[in-house]
This record gives sequence, structure tokens and C-alpha cells, in this order.
Amino acid sequence: MRYRVERRTGVREAEADGTASGPDPDARWLALLMHAAFFLLLGASLTRFLMRHPGEARTPWIIALSITLAVLYLLGPVLGSRPTPRRLTWLGVLVAVWMVLVVLAPSFAWCAVPLFYTGLRILPPRAALALVALLTALVVAAQLRLATGFDPNLVLAPPAVAAVATAVFVHMQRQAVRQRDLAARQRELIDDLLRTRRELAATERREGTLAERQRLSMEIHDTLAQGLSSQQMLLQAADRTWAADPDAARRHVRTATGIAERNLAEARRFVHDLAPADLAEGGGLEAALHALAARESAQTQGALTVRCHVEGAAHAPLPDRVQSALLRIAQGALANVREHSGATAAGLTLTHLDDRVVLDIGDNGRGFTPDPGAPRATGAVRGHGLPAIRARVHQLGGTLTIESASGEGTVLSAEIPLTTLEATA
Repeated sequence: MRYRVERRTGVREAEADGTASGPDPDARWLALLMHAAFFLLLGASLTRFLMRHPGEARTPWIIALSITLAVLYLLGPVLGSRPTPRRLTWLGVLVAVWMVLVVLAPSFAWCAVPLFYTGLRILPPRAALALVALLTALVVAAQLRLATGFDPNLVLAPPAVAAVATAVFVHMQRQAVRQRDLAARQRELIDDLLRTRRELAATERREGTLAERQRLSMEIHDTLAQGLSSQQMLLQAADRTWAADPDAARRHVRTATGIAERNLAEARRFVHDLAPADLAEGGGLEAALHALAARESAQTQGALTVRCHVEGAAHAPLPDRVQSALLRIAQGALANVREHSGATAAGLTLTHLDDRVVLDIGDNGRGFTPDPGAPRATGAVRGHGLPAIRARVHQLGGTLTIESASGEGTVLSAEIPLTTLEATA
């Protein structure tokens, strides 16, 4: 409320100056019209007096007071339009000189109309109305002095004209205030809209950053982290067998070296465009899955045999993000098989259907009881595999199915619809 009162006060003061958010063309034209009307009425009143009362003793006083009134009126714009003490003093002197002129020569009463406008612009509403009433009373008295007899029009017409002029001016002033209030509210709404858009953009950037971080964490888990884990196990095995079986230890070291080369390629690919290194080498998803199966079989030194099978043929090349996601899903799933299942055989099956592609990863391990709703323990280093796989499948609008039972192995099936991806591409 205090803000509105201060703003309305500022608007009223700006209106008095003719500037709120800039010069008001209507106020300027009205001011110029009133100034011209004042000097025209003053000149006409002086001419009428000189024509009807030539050579009278009061004539020099009338001329001097007319010149004084004109000079005082000209000083008004110089003093500004705000109701400062100097401005109020000027208005009081101006009205006093005019009143003396009206007493000496009633024909000068018509100069009251521009003075109405001046008072309404400068004074507060109640003081302005009091001044208008005083000037109107003097005009009525002056007209009755000029009349040869009593005329009701001379008594009623000036107050009616004054009332209409005051009402029109007050209405215009209030309309200007409303328009400026509306413009101010519109500016506030625009500022709020721009601020909201900036906040929304910042929120989207934060969400995009978080999503990218999550994606990178999954990429690193499925590639570098899994590779480093395999290197660790191989080097530990080499260290245990170094004295008893140097040849086996060297094989473990050579295998760890191969994994390090793959991890180095993945790291460089992260720097380049985060595409899987197997896909970047060409050959498509089928070749990348065959290479992954062969590599996993070689890394385990025969402890785990991984085979890859492709059913059907793709009607069109799979989107890059689908190929990348399926390869990462296969990497993560095989890492879980190698580290947790105790399986001796696993299989990758890629099936191309008309409207979808399905990747199945099965093993003959110890199995487990699936619990999709079980949360991952916070702070755990391991356990990112299945949540990452679910997230990848969900991002592509697909479904993930896990079939497993204790002692019966596990089958993980990721089904990705292609029609949805084409519609959103």
C-alpha cells in the first residue's frame, strides 16, 4: 500500500510537470491552448476597456496591471509546476492581481477560465476547488456589474461552466493516472515474466546438468570402472601366481594390459564425444556385441564363455543413441555376470523386430530374487549396474524385464520401441 501511495504521488507530480514516463502530448497541447486562451482573453479584455472607457483616470492602472498580469503569467513555466512555496506564492500574487483588475474593470473576469486550469494543476484537490469557487464568485459578481439588470443566466452560467471545466479536467487527470498505473502494472508483469523465464531457464540448465552427470556416471561405471575392476582382479591373480606359475601370471598381466588399452580408448572417446569406442570403430551394434563377447571370454581365461547371436535384420540403421545404450547395457550386464553370478556361460541375443529391438543377456549362474523397488545403498561403491541399466531403458521409452531364481541363472531383457523414437526424433 505504501508503494502504491508513493507511486501515485510521484505520478501526480510528474503529471504536473508534464512528464511521467516522458512528456505527455495531451497535457502539453492543453497547456499551450490555455496559455494562448489567457493572453487572447487578456488582450480582448484590455481592448474592450480601452474602446469603451478612453481617457479615464484608471486607464493607466488598468494597462499597468494588465502588463503585470501578463508578465506574472509568463513567469509560471519558469518556476515549474510542482506545488512548491515559491510556486504557490506566484499563484497567489497572480490571482490577487487578477482580482484587482476585475474590481477595476469587470470585463477581465473572463480570464478566470485559464486560471481555473492553473489552479487545478498546481493545488491539491480541495484547495483547487476552493480557488475555482472563489474565482467563479468573482466572475458572477463582475457579470452582474456589467449587466443593466438582473439576468439569471449571469448567475447560473459561470458556475455551470466552471463545474463542467473542473469535471472534465479532473476526469482527464484521473484517466491519465489510471493509464500510467496500468502501464506500470504491465511493466511489472513483463518484469515478472522475464524473471520467471530466467528462473525457468536456470532450472532447466540445472536439471540438464544433473541429467548429464547421471549419464556420465553410468558411462564411467559401465566402461572405466568395470575395466579397472577387471584389471585389479587380474593383477591380484598375477601377484598370487607369480612365483608358482609365471606363465599364468604373465597371461593375467597381458590380459590386464589389453583391458587398460580398451579403457584408454574409452577415456579418449569420452573426451571426444562420449560414444562407445566399439561403435566408433565401425561395424555397427552387431559387430560391437560380438567384440564385447569375445573380449569378456578372453578376460576370464575360460572361466566364463560369452556367445553372441543376432536374430533378424534391421530394416533401417538403429539410431546412434539406441546402439550406444544397448552396448552399455550389455557391458553392464556382463560385468554383473562376471563379478556376482558365478556363471560359466552367458549369451547375448540381439533380436530385430518390425517396431522394436530386444537385447537379452542370459547366464547359468546362481541367480537371485529380483527386487526392482529395492533402493541402492547410499555411499556404496558397487551396485550401480542394474539402476544404470533401468535408467538407460527408461530414457529410450523401453521396458526392462529380469527373470531369475536361486540356482537357475538370470535372463535380463531390454526391449526398446523404435516407433516412439522415430516420432520424437
